[in-house]
Parts: sequence; C-alpha cells; structure tokens
Amino acid sequence: MRVLLASTSPARLMLLRQAGIEPETRAPDVDEEAVIAAVEAECGVLAPDAHVLLLARRKAADVAQRVVADDPAFDGVVIGGDSMFELDGEILGKPYTAEAATARWRAMRGRTGVLHSGHSVWRVSPDAEAAEVHAVAAASVSFAADVSDDEIAAYVATGEPLQVAGAFTVDSLGGAFIERVEGDPSTVVGMSLSTLRRLVTELGVPWTSLWNRG
Repeated sequence: MRVLLASTSPARLMLLRQAGIEPETRAPDVDEEAVIAAVEAECGVLAPDAHVLLLARRKAADVAQRVVADDPAFDGVVIGGDSMFELDGEILGKPYTAEAATARWRAMRGRTGVLHSGHSVWRVSPDAEAAEVHAVAAASVSFAADVSDDEIAAYVATGEPLQVAGAFTVDSLGGAFIERVEGDPSTVVGMSLSTLRRLVTELGVPWTSLWNRG
C-alpha cells in the first residue's frame, strides 16, 4: 500500500516515519492565503477548525488529483494536513521573523492555547473512484511560566520556531518549555496519528498495511 504525503513538512514526515511509514512526498500547489480569502469573502471569518480543515482538504485534493493524472497505476492513500495555534481566540500561524517569534513567546509563557490540526485522506486506486474522508483534531498546550527572555532569545536564534505554527515544537528544542499537552500529543507535531488511523480505517484500509519501514 503506497502512502503519499501531500506536504513537505519535515515534522509530518518524521512523525509518519516514527509510526512505521515511509511515505512518498509531493508539495501541494495551493495558494493558502488566496483560498482562505476567497472563502472568507463569501462566508465570513472561519473558525480555527474550519480554517485548518479547508486547507488540509484542498492540499490533499490537489495532490490526489495530480497523482491520478500522472500515475494511473497508483494504489494507496494520499494524506494532507494543516495546523494552526489558537491563543485567546487569536489564530497564530508561522511567525516567519525573529521579532514575531519573540513577541509570541513572551505572550505565550505561562498560558495555555489550542493547536488545531486538519486531516484529509484520499483512497486512490486504478480500480475504483477516489474517495476522501476528513477530520479535525485539537490538543491544548500549556507553556512554562518561568521561560526567561534569555531562553526565548536563544530559542528564537536557532530558527526552529520561525517556520512552525504557533512558533513552537513539542518534539524538539521547544519541548523543554512546554509543561503539559492535553489530547493526542502527535497533534501538536503536525498530525494526529490516532485520527489518521481512524480515517484510513473508514476508507477500508488497515492501518498496519501502511507500515513499510524495516
């Protein structure tokens, strides 16, 4: 059973590898800002769970449609995801700059936010019409109150928080500054493995059939 990850996220790739899955990867061709702007122009501001689910579905659909066109013999699943961090009702995506990441951490220390992760899984095979299922998972993250300005500066200087939702990781350098995670911990990494297992099962695919790492 082939597995195609519709993402170039190193964290999602590592997560699947740790779960026994070595996926193929393909970057989705989706203008995320344009997608959100178009939908919000018609429907108003999206709630966090709707936001991440919309983008996860668009990414997975783009890659699934292209793999059907490019590789008609493809037999497997396509997995797409998107994540955003919510603190006091405000959506915090990737900070991109050191200044923004520093401000985020000064605001987050001693507080609890929610990481929302959207999932979309397509079953693609040459013998049947492609099918998709989707879901959102969430996990709360509590940050240590005693994280110092010097620690924040050192963490930001590593560059790690600049390209991740919420400006933190739980599975790398940022993990030492997080006191508690409530919910599936893998959700905070980028995808909920328990949610993915449920979705592939709904598509008639045994989770263990995806294990392909020695």
